[in-house]
Amino acid sequence: MKNSILSLGFALLALTSCSKDDETNPVVKTPASTGAIKQPAVGGANQPNQVFLDLSTETSTAVNRASWDFGFSSGADFRVTINGAIKMAVKQLATSDITLTQTSDSNVAVGAGTNASSNGYCDNPTGVLAGAGLGMGTAIAEVSATDADNKVYLVNLGFAVSTTTPNVGSVSIDGDARGWKKVRFLRSGNGYKIQYADLASATFTEKTIAKDAEFNFTFFSMTSGTTVAVEPQKAKWDLSFTTFTNYVNFGSEVTYGYSDFITTNMKGGTKAYQILTSEFTYDAFVKANILEVNFTTSATDQRIIGSNWRNGGGPSTLPSVKTDRFYVVKDVTGNYYKIKLLAMTNDTGVRGNPTVQYAILN
Repeated sequence: MKNSILSLGFALLALTSCSKDDETNPVVKTPASTGAIKQPAVGGANQPNQVFLDLSTETSTAVNRASWDFGFSSGADFRVTINGAIKMAVKQLATSDITLTQTSDSNVAVGAGTNASSNGYCDNPTGVLAGAGLGMGTAIAEVSATDADNKVYLVNLGFAVSTTTPNVGSVSIDGDARGWKKVRFLRSGNGYKIQYADLASATFTEKTIAKDAEFNFTFFSMTSGTTVAVEPQKAKWDLSFTTFTNYVNFGSEVTYGYSDFITTNMKGGTKAYQILTSEFTYDAFVKANILEVNFTTSATDQRIIGSNWRNGGGPSTLPSVKTDRFYVVKDVTGNYYKIKLLAMTNDTGVRGNPTVQYAILN
């Protein structure tokens, strides 16, 4: 009997100790930011950086937009994206032999006069990876499990970041042309292989690239021959401030390079929709006003904010912020925010200096 009482006493003491430990070292969950005013470090009139903003932590990550060439999808499919922030373009060739000499093709480019979207030389700007080509899905076909089916691509590497200082209020985005490569993509288990070479080379470099489920893509640079850090983990960003290759209708749909562009982390789960101030003012808008159905389009299009937040300017006018609209964003963790753009220039009028304000809706 004494032994039973003694055992019970030890058990109660142990439970008490655990309880005190739990109180001393509780699990602390960082609350989501209630909002902030942020100035993403796009970098000025040359807009050298892509900036990834996480609303709930107020964290931003800036990466030089010419630091990568290809993004290898971590999803169940085997899709490869090209760097539209530097106007890359690709064309599938008829051969699977990367040792053959190739020649450049000026039609494989970004621009209203040279590249109809139906050519399929650029990724579809919605961000949807799947598609049958002709401007739908990625410009690079899904990588086949059968090596012989994977063709060589002629790759226009786009432009380096410009170092020219433009007039105040203007941008200078495109620096020197980065040249051409021939590239081939293969599978390697559940990952990828990339083969690349100069156009006249009979030999090539081959690298293996693994998928990482924590990220939307694994990014690769042919300049360094390595994977590089670009996007944060897919659950740790919501908006990207970047230059961007879009489709625009100029009588027919063509590719076109944009500055001052904002995309949402569609693949990570961020959603958004636009509200005009004729419906609600920014200050008056509350969580009860949210219509979940309005998020539907953003599940398959990353351009909801896009360039819609600004006026493009013209021969006698400078670009400016549209003050008649704001945005509702549902972030990757399910928090709701209202967002408006306050500026696209700094105090001296230099572009590439956006200011964004947001507040949590709860």
